[in-house]
Amino acid sequence: MGLEKLLDEIRQRGESQLSEIGTTTAAARAALVEDRDRRVAAIAQEIQRLADREAERERAQRLAGAKVAARKLVYEAKEQRATAALERARTELAAFTKSPEYAPLLQRMYAHAVERLGAKVKVRGRAEDASVLKGIAGKGFNDDPAPVLGGLIAESPDAAKRLNLTLDELLRLNEDKIRQTVDA
Repeated sequence: MGLEKLLDEIRQRGESQLSEIGTTTAAARAALVEDRDRRVAAIAQEIQRLADREAERERAQRLAGAKVAARKLVYEAKEQRATAALERARTELAAFTKSPEYAPLLQRMYAHAVERLGAKVKVRGRAEDASVLKGIAGKGFNDDPAPVLGGLIAESPDAAKRLNLTLDELLRLNEDKIRQTVDA
């Protein structure tokens, strides 16, 4: 009986140690599973955070690109309107050169040129205006035609000073005002 008792005791001790090892192993396994799940959740959270940040950056880039495209379209539309307005102004000025008010305008331009450059001013203009300019300027008329919409170009007798009173130049000088008016 002593041997059986010893064997029972060894068996019980073995079973008890085996139970402790099983409990420890189960606890360690549970801790490992918990640690793994926590790490997986943390990695998933980090991936989601990075994906959200990347998506936000992509949205911001697309929004900025859309704003630039919209500004470009607005600019192009304004530029087209301004160009059309300038073309209409050129057309109106071309029609004005055929009206009866154009000859008095040339006289006022000539008077202004004489006031600024002196009495012996030399003038030239369009070929169509040659007879009117010759009547106004007399010997100071240069019959070399200028490729302009209308008006005249005046020079001092020594050609040191020049005064551009062409309709083209007046339109160019007022182009910014026209653009502002069209954009308003």
